[in-house]
Amino acid sequence: RLEEFLKKEVDLELSTLPDFEERVIDVSEVEKLMNSINAIPAPCAPVINPQAPNAATGTSLRVCWCLFSDDTVECYQLCYQPVSNERHSDGQAEHTLKVKETYCTITDLLPNTQYEFWVSALNASGISPPSERAVYVTAPSPPTIKSKKIRSCENAALVCWESRDINPVDSYTVEL
Repeated sequence: RLEEFLKKEVDLELSTLPDFEERVIDVSEVEKLMNSINAIPAPCAPVINPQAPNAATGTSLRVCWCLFSDDTVECYQLCYQPVSNERHSDGQAEHTLKVKETYCTITDLLPNTQYEFWVSALNASGISPPSERAVYVTAPSPPTIKSKKIRSCENAALVCWESRDINPVDSYTVEL
């Protein structure tokens, strides 16, 4: 029966014409409203924390910051450079890192050196203004004891050392 049915020629013309009205619907206001609901604003500027105690070694620094808003943040852009006394120093390169957390440990730094840090927050809408800049300092290198100059007697000892740091060191602690 199926074979016979498929051999027949079928007339698919409609006997009456459909009565549809041609309407133009303006959805621009709805689109604007939907776009404003779905759009997230660019984040506010993060706040970089001052250097915490024990946050430095001779070659690394742990930098922390926070965000005082409920902004959506995908990642942070941490920038830093060595602090220079010269106004226009071409040798002081600016470094930029992308970070997911609100902290970062930077390595391969110079001992007893000041570094300037600032951070921005990023999301799909854009980048925040940068934070205020904060200066962090790496720990000094340990001094080298001059063993040939050590002198001692019954009640005293003379120990001499030299610093390998270019910048002056505030103080030393001698432990017996």
